[in-house]
Amino acid sequence: MKVVKIQFHNLDKEYFFLPEFTDDKGADVNVGDLVIVKTILGEDLGTISDWAEFEPSTSQEKTDDNVDTKNVSIEQKSISDVKPMLRRATDDDLKKLSQQQQQNIKYLHDCKELIKKYGLNEMKLIDVNESFDGARLTFYFTADTRVDFRDLVKELVKNYRKKIRLQQVGVRDAAKTSGDFGPCGLPLCCRAWLADVGNVSPDYIKDQDLGHRGVDRLSGPCGRLKCCLRFEEEAYKYNLDKLPKVGDIIKTAAGPGKVKTVRPLQHTVELEIDGVTVEYPYLEGKLCEKNKDDCQQ
Repeated sequence: MKVVKIQFHNLDKEYFFLPEFTDDKGADVNVGDLVIVKTILGEDLGTISDWAEFEPSTSQEKTDDNVDTKNVSIEQKSISDVKPMLRRATDDDLKKLSQQQQQNIKYLHDCKELIKKYGLNEMKLIDVNESFDGARLTFYFTADTRVDFRDLVKELVKNYRKKIRLQQVGVRDAAKTSGDFGPCGLPLCCRAWLADVGNVSPDYIKDQDLGHRGVDRLSGPCGRLKCCLRFEEEAYKYNLDKLPKVGDIIKTAAGPGKVKTVRPLQHTVELEIDGVTVEYPYLEGKLCEKNKDDCQQ
């Protein structure tokens, strides 16, 4: 069944909704629309991020024991849990959202001061989001260790009289909000267009023959391996499957050669023949001498 995905904050997961409005069932639904929805957590404003097929929730959202977790997650275990959207956001809704975003600056400042007060130095506050109905504040943070923030939560509840949710995110996710430009000079991929960061494996360094560059040059501002290693990996894998492996022996017109280096993007291999290293194109499964039409199997 076709549904739409809605995201309330770029550090939150996406949720499924029916592609229709209860207030206007015949209205068009488009990716990028700002919409008002109602969930078990209350009324909220989100962005339609994509069309999709419904997939049931596999596990409950992870929360810290120190936070009141009652109704903290939106469970969608069956299609019956997928509801219509209320309506498309109006100009008045957008004005209210702008006012909330201004107020978020104060929430961030106050929470940072409380973090200092309680000596939670390992906790780095990233962002805050107020639900559209004003009943809930979600603070996003990173931390290398488990944080006991019970006193922090108690004071936040006392100060704001709202439900408080503290959500720990990874450093890659944090870069989506606080990141700027990468070493390439372009906006960070995770911030500009890469919705799903996923896992970046050290194996990609070997496949892409980048070990000589060192981990520092292959790490992004977040301190983790660059996301571009992952989305370039598919091209490397595709070409590597069509090329010989390092150590293979290949017959050439100059004699047998041992594969020393494989260059998947250039579709070339370096062969050691009688102690001399020669680079050959490797086209359509055949080894070709440079500037010649004849190829060796």
